[in-house]
Amino acid sequence: MKLTQGILSAVVGTAICGSLLAVPTSVDARELRYAIGQPPGAIAVKAGDAYAEKLAELTDGKLTAKVHTMALLSMAETSDGVRDGMAHIGMVLTQYTPGNYPHTNFIADSSMILTLAGDKVRGKEAFAFNGAVSEFVFTKCPECNEEFKAQNQVYTGAGAGSAYGLVCTTPVTSAEDLAGKRLRVGSAAWGRWARHYGASPVTMSGNEMHEALSQGVVDCIVLSATEIRNFGLTETVTDITMTIPGGVFTASNGNVNANVWGSLSEEHRKALLRATTTAVATGSMLYHKEESEVLEEQKQRGTKLHEADPALVESTHRFIEQDLQQIAQEYKNNFGVERGQEMLEDFRVLLDKWIDLVQDVSTPEELADLYWNEIQSKVDVTRHGL
Repeated sequence: MKLTQGILSAVVGTAICGSLLAVPTSVDARELRYAIGQPPGAIAVKAGDAYAEKLAELTDGKLTAKVHTMALLSMAETSDGVRDGMAHIGMVLTQYTPGNYPHTNFIADSSMILTLAGDKVRGKEAFAFNGAVSEFVFTKCPECNEEFKAQNQVYTGAGAGSAYGLVCTTPVTSAEDLAGKRLRVGSAAWGRWARHYGASPVTMSGNEMHEALSQGVVDCIVLSATEIRNFGLTETVTDITMTIPGGVFTASNGNVNANVWGSLSEEHRKALLRATTTAVATGSMLYHKEESEVLEEQKQRGTKLHEADPALVESTHRFIEQDLQQIAQEYKNNFGVERGQEMLEDFRVLLDKWIDLVQDVSTPEELADLYWNEIQSKVDVTRHGL
């Protein structure tokens, strides 16, 4: 029996959907794989679920996302996985492959600058840094977008958690305590800080942190307190000092495979950008909310919560100012970043702006709307990523 054109389209659409990068017919619903290399229940995964819910809402279910945790791709694998199409969308940690994203990492590497803002930004570090990084990449850093293009990815926004401190199996409160310690670090800035005090920075996947800390491979992890729960470190940690070194860890929260992005309508590209603002706002709010809960939980378990020696705090502030002067030259020498000083000056202006903008934000919805109105709604989806 001869197939009608409508039935034939459905058959062809079904066959093509067997490929991850398939382009369905206009009437078909389409589900995208969203890889988040963290365990089920982690805040990033909850943020991904909020992303999926928002995307379905915005597109009336025509474009949806299914969140896949670390069983699909680890954090270290996600960049290549999105590039190669194993996932359509991914939370990409550019710090894991520094040679691929030098300009992007240069800005992410400056996050300890937040410490210098003091009480004005405390408890809102991620809110401000997300906005500043996202606006910077979209409007001030063509090199960043070229880096994503080279990895077959399209940038949709930055996401960060709460401020980082020292999560340890031994007390560390002074410069003398730091000397000789092995610290797992997730970015170059914390590595430089560790070396400054005679400690040894160790780089490893976040998925390896539990084993490394429990077996004494490292003495401390530079980490957000919230991540103690997310990575199952609750029973391993004995000492926490959150006063230092400060800063946040930034991810490219919802990078999209460029082939997928190019196959979507303008309306659906906008929906992906809007969904990213929801994920970023949800995740950041949860990080800051749960930070105090986790610290209290650890205290009840017998974990010792320390304040850093004021002399170490003061010297850390001096280190940050000096490091900001040196970072541009280091990235030029090591990665060929030519505009480092100019980039940093532009970014500091944006960060000051965003510290002011987030002062009165109190809900995920307000924060997502702020990101959307100030940044993602202004992205030209007829050009971005194409």
